[in-house]
Amino acid sequence: MEEDKSFSEVAPHTDDGGHGWQKVTYAKKQRKDQTKKTPAVLSNGSGFLTDNNSIFKGLEKHAEERRRKLEAQRVVYDVDDEIPVRSKKNRGEDEDEDYSSSDPKESDEADANKKEKKPKNVKKPKITVAEAAAKIDANDLIAFLSSVSESYEGQQDIQLMRFADYFGRAFSAVSAAQFPWLKLFRESSVAKITDVPVSYISESVYKTSVDWINHRSYEALETFVLWLLDCIVADLATQQVVSKGSKKGGQPTSSKSQVAIFSVLAMVLRQKPDVLIHLLPKLREDSKYQGQDKLPVLAWMNVQASQGDLAVGLYLWSHHILPILGGKSGSNPQSRDLVLQLVERILAAPKARAILVNSAVRKGERLISPEALELLLRVTFPASSARVKATERFEAIYPILKEVALAGSPGSKAMKQVSQQIQPIAVKAAGEGIPALSQEATSIFIWCLTQSPDCYKQWDKFYADNIESSVATLRKLSEEWKTLSSKQSSLEALGETLKSFRQKNEKSLSSGVDIDRQRYYREADKYCKAILGRLSSGHGCLKTVAFTIVVVAVGAAVVSPSLDAWDWNKLSVLFSTLPSF
Repeated sequence: MEEDKSFSEVAPHTDDGGHGWQKVTYAKKQRKDQTKKTPAVLSNGSGFLTDNNSIFKGLEKHAEERRRKLEAQRVVYDVDDEIPVRSKKNRGEDEDEDYSSSDPKESDEADANKKEKKPKNVKKPKITVAEAAAKIDANDLIAFLSSVSESYEGQQDIQLMRFADYFGRAFSAVSAAQFPWLKLFRESSVAKITDVPVSYISESVYKTSVDWINHRSYEALETFVLWLLDCIVADLATQQVVSKGSKKGGQPTSSKSQVAIFSVLAMVLRQKPDVLIHLLPKLREDSKYQGQDKLPVLAWMNVQASQGDLAVGLYLWSHHILPILGGKSGSNPQSRDLVLQLVERILAAPKARAILVNSAVRKGERLISPEALELLLRVTFPASSARVKATERFEAIYPILKEVALAGSPGSKAMKQVSQQIQPIAVKAAGEGIPALSQEATSIFIWCLTQSPDCYKQWDKFYADNIESSVATLRKLSEEWKTLSSKQSSLEALGETLKSFRQKNEKSLSSGVDIDRQRYYREADKYCKAILGRLSSGHGCLKTVAFTIVVVAVGAAVVSPSLDAWDWNKLSVLFSTLPSF
C-alpha cells in the first residue's frame, strides 16, 4: 500500500462545490509540472517571469540574443587588442559573419566567393635586345628583301618602309625598359654608344642589310632617314613629357620599336654617310632638330656616319656640331664635353691624320671650313680668365684640325681662294689683344701670304684699319726672315706692299692721328724699312750668284764645247725664277 501512495494520493476534501468528488493526482507528475512552472529571472534582474507573463517571452528571447551578440563583439575587440597586427579587413569579415549568420543564403554566397581564387596576372617573359637580334635569320631576311624589291619595283620609299617593318617585328617583343636609349645616351660616353644597337645584330644579317641599302637611291634614303629621325624626336618628346609628369620618370611604352628605328638608321648612315651631308640644310633650318636635348641624338648620328667614312664624320662635326659652341649651348659644360668626345673619337681612329689630311677638300668643300677654324681659334686660345677644363682638350686636338684646315696643294687655285677667305679672320683675331690668340692668328696670317700673291694686295686694303695686327705680322716677318723669306709666294709683291705701307705710315703720322696709333705706325714703319733692306741685299746677292753662274757656264762652254742643250735649258729656267726688283 505504501508503494501505491508513492504514485497517487487523495486530495483532502474541501467545500469548493465539488459535490463529493475527489481529485486524484500523481505525485511524480506533479513534481515535474512544478519544476516547469518555476519562475524565471528576467535578464535585467528586475523580476520573475511566470506563466502569466508569456506575452513577454518573445521580447526576452530577442534581448537574450542581442546580449549574446554584444558579448561576442566584446570578445572580438578584446582579441584585437591582444594581437599586435590585425587588419581591419579581417575584423570586418568576422563581424560580417556574426551578423550574416542569421541568413544562411547570404552566408553560403560569401563562402563561395571566398573559395573562388582571383586569377593572377601572368607576366610575359622579358626579351632582351640580344635575344631578339639572335632570332633574326639572314636567309629569311634575304627572301623578304627579294620579295619586297620585286613587289614594289620602282617604289623605293615603300621598300625602305617594309625594310624597317621587318626589323620592327623582329624587335617588337623588346620593351622600352630593355632599351632605355635616352638614359643611355645621356649618361654614357660617345665611345660606349657608338655601336648601340647594331652590335647585337649578327654579321650576316648586317651585311645582307647594308648590301641591299647600297642599291637604294640617295633621294629615297634622305626621305627615309628624315622619317627615322622624326620617330626618334617624337619618342624623345614623349619621354620628356612623361618624365615631367612622373617623379620616377620611367620609360614609356612606345608604339614603335625604338630598337628597330636605331638599328636601321645606323645601318643606313654607315653605308651611305653622305645622306647626312645632304640633310644638313634641313637639320639647321628646322627648329625641331635643334636644342641641347637633341645633341646626344645628333652626336650618335654623326658617329655612325664617321664609322662609314671618317672624312664625312669630321665634315659633319665641323659644319653642324662644332657651331653649337658658338651659340647659347656653348657655355654648357655637358655640350662642350659631348662636342669634344665626338671629335676625339674621330681623331683616335687608325691612320686618322693621314686620311683626313689627304681628304681635306671633299667634293669642292673643305672638311674644316674657315668659319670652323675661326671658332677653333677662339675656344683653343681664350683669354686667361676665360679658360675652362675643356680648353686643354681643345689645345690637344687643335694641331691636327689646323693641319686639315690648311691642307692642300700650294699655289693651286683652291688654296689661293681659301687663303683669301682665312686672311680676314686671322687679321681680326691677331688684333684682339689676347697674347696666345694673337700669336697663333699671326702665324696663320703669314701662311696666307705664302699661298697667294693676291693676299698682299688684300693686306694693303685693310692695313690701316687693322694696324695692330699688321704690326704683329711685320714684326714676325722681320724677326724670322731667314725662315719665312723662302716661303713667300712672291717677294716682289711683298716689296711693293711694304712700299705702300710706308706711304700710308707717313701720311697717317703727318695727319696728326692719336698718340696710341702714332706709336703703331712708327713701329710698323721701322719693320717695313728693315724688311725692305733685306730684300734689297738679298736681291744683290742673287745678282752676284747669277753673274757667277754665267761665268762658270761660259768657262765650261769654252773648255767643253760638247755641253748638252739640256744643261743650257736648266740654266735658263734658273734665271727665269730669280725675282726682279
